[in-house]
Order: sequence, then structure tokens, then C-alpha cells
Amino acid sequence: MQDHKEASPVNPLPPVVVILFLAMALPEAAFSLGAKGLLGGAEAVGWRLSAVQTYAFSGDIFDWMVSNGRWLPEHLLRFLTYSFVHTSFTSTLFAIVFLLALGKLVGEVMGQAAVLVLFFGSAIFGALIYGLLLNDQTWLVGGFPAVYGLIGGYSFVMWQSLGAKGEQQLRAFTLIAMLMGLQLIWGVFFDVGNGWVADLAGFTFGFGASAALVPGGIARVLAAMRRD
Repeated sequence: MQDHKEASPVNPLPPVVVILFLAMALPEAAFSLGAKGLLGGAEAVGWRLSAVQTYAFSGDIFDWMVSNGRWLPEHLLRFLTYSFVHTSFTSTLFAIVFLLALGKLVGEVMGQAAVLVLFFGSAIFGALIYGLLLNDQTWLVGGFPAVYGLIGGYSFVMWQSLGAKGEQQLRAFTLIAMLMGLQLIWGVFFDVGNGWVADLAGFTFGFGASAALVPGGIARVLAAMRRD
């Protein structure tokens, strides 16, 4: 009698997605518990602010490095570390939801290395565009530019799939259009800042980089451009 292993109804998350999840969730857990006085004593109330000042991306610091030609490692690291510091529990939660959903999809379709390239590449590119185009003294924090890169990867996969089926490829951009629209509507009622610039830059990097990460992706993009 042969033993039969039942297939799991839930596909496990790629390990790199789990690691990125923990890198976002653990600091937030410490900040939230510390703010409630459940961890770290009285000093823990200031942990989030201290982390922002230490790890968030600063346009002012970036401008100083450009002006002086001094590229200090502790400030260059901010291009990566800002993705793991958020201003609130809610912001962290939304970033994590996108990371888990889209990181899983990208990981299964493109591989785990692609997840890392899209996540960190989009974080770097988003911060770079934020620093170059804006003169904003507000700290850039949170994982949204990075996860928007994963949205870019998802959109490229959709764009490629729709093209193969002969369907309207603009549908691949439904998610990013909806998210940008929500940010625009939200900005009418609240001061949401200029973080959307980094988010959109992250998406652009993610979509463009996916053409190189998916076998035959660049050829399909060139073919589509020739048809247009």
C-alpha cells in the first residue's frame, strides 16, 4: 500500500518574502508595544521617532551629499533602510498586505531573486527620484516605493499575459491606476505629502526591470512598441 501525501491547499510564501515581512513587522511590533508602555520602559515611547531620524531617507541629507561630493555609508544605507520604518501601525499593515500578496505572485512567476531586485531596486530608485525632483524636507519613510515595485512586476506579468491572449493590455495597469486615483482623492481631504512621487518611481522601476527579469520580456516590449 503506497503512502499518498496530500498537497497543501495553501502555497507557502517564498522565503525572501517571509524575511522581508519580518523586517517590516518586527520593528513595527517594537514601536507599537513601546508606545503602549508594554516594552522597553519609558524610553520606548520615542523609538519610532528615533528610528525615523536614523534610518529614513532625507532629501536634505541627499542634497548635502550631492553638493559636497561626500557619500557617507551611513546615509547611503538610508536608500534601503527607510523601507522598514513606518509612521504608524496602519501604514505598516497596508505595506505588509501588498508585500505578501504581490511578493508571493512575483516570487512564483519570476523567482526569489527577482523579488529582491524589484523590492530594493524600487526602494533605491524611488528615493533617488524623490531626492532629485523635490526640495522636500519631509522624511521619506515606509515600504510603499518598494512594494509599488512589486506592483510594477505584477503589472508586467499581467501585461504580458493579456498580450499573449490578444486582449487589451491596458487592463494590466488597473491596479496602479486605482491606487494613484485613491491617493489623489485622499489628497483632496488630507495632506498626504509628496511620497506618491517615490511610489510612482518605484512602480516605474518595477515594471521596467521586469522586462529584463522575465525571459523574452524585452523582446515583447520592443515588439509592442513597433506595433504602436
